Amino acid sequence: MVAVQKVRARLEDRLELPNNVNSEIIDGEMFVQPRPASRHAIANSVLTMRLGPPFRFGDDGPGGWVLLAEPELHFANGIDTDVLIPDMAGWRRERMPEVPHVAAFTLAPDWLCEVLSPSTARIDRKLKLGVYAREKVGYVWIIDPLIQTLEVLKLVDAVYTVHQVFTHEDIARAEPFDAIELALSELWAR
Repeated sequence: MVAVQKVRARLEDRLELPNNVNSEIIDGEMFVQPRPASRHAIANSVLTMRLGPPFRFGDDGPGGWVLLAEPELHFANGIDTDVLIPDMAGWRRERMPEVPHVAAFTLAPDWLCEVLSPSTARIDRKLKLGVYAREKVGYVWIIDPLIQTLEVLKLVDAVYTVHQVFTHEDIARAEPFDAIELALSELWAR
């Protein structure tokens, strides 16, 4: 019997992919997905519009956050580098006073959001959550536009627990952005 050794993905391998796909490397394995569909894009865009003014700029909210759409995150995992691209990420200003001019961030966010697509749900819920827990990301939001839910996961003792769940037409005060109300129906609007 001959053992087949899996070839680990490298950062350079991503450069060979076409521009119409997203790619991430988790524990040495590359995951390639098509660009998000419209429901995914709507939910992500509306969330960006709703959180930005009060938390990034302090308009009718507390400010104090750096919020970025689809930042590339690089985290050393002991063997190589995990490359993840969440739909949104946020750093408290005290941890990131200035946004560095870099292609990829190595400082773990305080919060991030994954908008599920049928092709990414397993990766987002299982593989990426393990990396986010290892990197001590305090909150992860999981938005599912198909079943219209927002789950707020909170890191407790190195494990994510479901802290809050909002559905359909709920008006959410979702941590860590509970200083404002978020009308979930806006995320599902067509």
